[in-house]
Amino acid sequence: MSTREILSISTGRATSDGAGVRLTRLFGGAAPERFDPFLMLDEFGSDNPDEYIAGFPPHPHRGFETITYMIEGRMRHEDHLGNVGLLESGGVQWMTAARGVIHSEMPQQERGVMRGFQLWLNLPAKSKMGDPGYRDFAPAQIPRLRLPNGIEAVVIAGRLQAEGVDQPGAVQRPDTEPQLFDLMLPAGSRIDPQLANGHRAMLYVFEGELSVAGKPLGKNQLARLSEQGSLPLASDAGARVLLLAGRPLGEPIVQYGPFVMNSRAEIEQALRDFRDGVLTA
Repeated sequence: MSTREILSISTGRATSDGAGVRLTRLFGGAAPERFDPFLMLDEFGSDNPDEYIAGFPPHPHRGFETITYMIEGRMRHEDHLGNVGLLESGGVQWMTAARGVIHSEMPQQERGVMRGFQLWLNLPAKSKMGDPGYRDFAPAQIPRLRLPNGIEAVVIAGRLQAEGVDQPGAVQRPDTEPQLFDLMLPAGSRIDPQLANGHRAMLYVFEGELSVAGKPLGKNQLARLSEQGSLPLASDAGARVLLLAGRPLGEPIVQYGPFVMNSRAEIEQALRDFRDGVLTA
């Protein structure tokens, strides 16, 4: 059986977003087709309130979904639909912007650590102007399991099939069929999660060190993988890994800031709609 190969390794770049929140952009912006159906992945983590306290005041989105996974900290969501949610340690926020959402994400703490990820997931052309939606998942609503080999897994989206386990995640999405797992490998453990052939896959090591089909991947490294075969993972000293996989849409991607559509004309329409106050109509 073939195994997935590492196509590229990157480390992200320091940047800021919102009202000055410090974060690391692991991918996003240039050449989004390489990561299709994923558009962007940000990691945030700081115990300095000055680096997160200003949060993300009201801002718009159109044409994709945002997934926020909070490892530590508390963040309040509000949007124009009247949704209000508190994202706490271990929780997930899944928002479908579709034709338009205006929302804010503001810290609900003045000290301590705020740590997690935000992922942007594309929508197919047929769904970009559909109805927006929002859901908060408390930690208890997200499957968390210990596999026979001692590996702990948080199954956020898709289905984890490995080590005799077949566990659906908290979220299932059509078209892109995303898989999103937080895997915690103790020293000396191995796992070979099943991914569909043809699906794009990435690994981000945010603690420890990992071996991917026998090749090393260090802390703070993102690996983009080939689209066929098995994915044997191992760690000699222990690791914590975010695994992303999904079915590429293969459609044109045109992005301008918080708007992601299929053509320049659709982006210009989104800008006009936002300017005229009808983005969310």
